Amino acid sequence: MAERSVQVEALRLDGVEAAVAMRQRDLLLPGADGANGARRDVLDPRDGHEIHGATLATAPSAGYAPAVATILLCGVDVYFRGKLEALLPAHHFVTTDSADWPDLVIADISRVDPDDVADSYPEVPIVGFSGHTDTAGLRRAHEAGFDHVLVKNALQERAPQIVEELIASVE
Repeated sequence: MAERSVQVEALRLDGVEAAVAMRQRDLLLPGADGANGARRDVLDPRDGHEIHGATLATAPSAGYAPAVATILLCGVDVYFRGKLEALLPAHHFVTTDSADWPDLVIADISRVDPDDVADSYPEVPIVGFSGHTDTAGLRRAHEAGFDHVLVKNALQERAPQIVEELIASVE
């Protein structure tokens, strides 16, 4: 069997879906016809792990990575931003000085006014958080109409589920 080298160029795609079209003859995989093992056929349309004959317009969304959401952080300190980025690595984080319009807002209600946030982003889902002792701030965020209001520890525990739920409701 003849060997060919494969050259791959990698780059970060912030919020961009990419499609790659390869034909079976493009890959030379010895013994690649094993069923669902280490030697399985990566281009077998019967196993459902890839899209065949589809274009960007007709491809089922299950064949692509989940959409990247732009998450605006209002009043969130650098330390907690790092925690959120680690909990939600598939999403793009911006601050209020960004030109990107957010898909979701996460606000530290102990550092920003909940009414100002709600008024600035009326059509965007908003998650507010604060320390467990800031009951007045938590109450103000509820009254302002935030979609979720949590204590900081609960946000750390449930951030991926909450973000996915709110992003799905927007789509």
